[in-house]
Amino acid sequence: MPQQLRVLQSLWAMERRRADAAEWPLQTQLEMIREAGFAGAGVRFIDPAFATEATDFLRAHDMIWQAQCYPTSVDDLKPVLELVARLGADHVNLQPNVRPRRLEDCIPLLEGWRRLSEQSGVAVHVETHRDRMTTDLYFMLQLLDCFPDLRLTADISHYLVGREFAWPVDEENHRMMHRVLDNAWGIHGRIASREQVQISLGFPQHQGWVELFMGWWEYAIRSWRKRAGPDAVLTFLCELGPPPYAITGPDGAELSDRWEDALALKAMIEALWRRIEHQDPAGSSLKTL
Repeated sequence: MPQQLRVLQSLWAMERRRADAAEWPLQTQLEMIREAGFAGAGVRFIDPAFATEATDFLRAHDMIWQAQCYPTSVDDLKPVLELVARLGADHVNLQPNVRPRRLEDCIPLLEGWRRLSEQSGVAVHVETHRDRMTTDLYFMLQLLDCFPDLRLTADISHYLVGREFAWPVDEENHRMMHRVLDNAWGIHGRIASREQVQISLGFPQHQGWVELFMGWWEYAIRSWRKRAGPDAVLTFLCELGPPPYAITGPDGAELSDRWEDALALKAMIEALWRRIEHQDPAGSSLKTL
């Protein structure tokens, strides 16, 4: 079987948070995701009942899921892996919910999580995210110096906002982002600007940022295809978050339709994958942007 892309939808991103409308029930959310053609979902594995209900549906419809968790210690990962042993998962997405200021304090945590991953046989990807161990791009690069083979989930929206790159993005900043993407074994997808972590895909003034992220994601996919096995699966999680991630007007209503944006993002990534696959069916080349 050739390498595959599986586009997932975040269940967190299905939250509406509207004063004038009820939340969609979980089963409604899952039906929407299935009917839209997503391959699966991102599911929080910190609530066993929620995870069980969500994965029961996904399994019944031959869909996949990634297990989201937010450990504050090495041992915090153990119950998540035990739940994965029972419910399954494509992989664990770990947001390191700690904020060390020194690399020395990060090393035992990463070593411990990697050890548990190896012992359990479950792939664990460490997510790049603000207000986590991985919050800062420069610090993340130092972590990669310590752990050159660290498997990441790349959510690069956080680094564009965190560093507020000048526009146009210069080659040095591209190189730093590429180094992170060269360790990406999964991608979380949203489009940011220098000042806002999530902007609508469709607004005319945002098209430069859309092109920037599509270029970074193209680099990430090409890099992954070179590193991954011939039958490996790459997951791309559409993660357009509810307010306050989503920008709202004075009435509290969102300025764009997040669900429609998620569908557009899914289509864009699938088209990008097809183009790359057509150009490089064996995954043998790595494009340098």
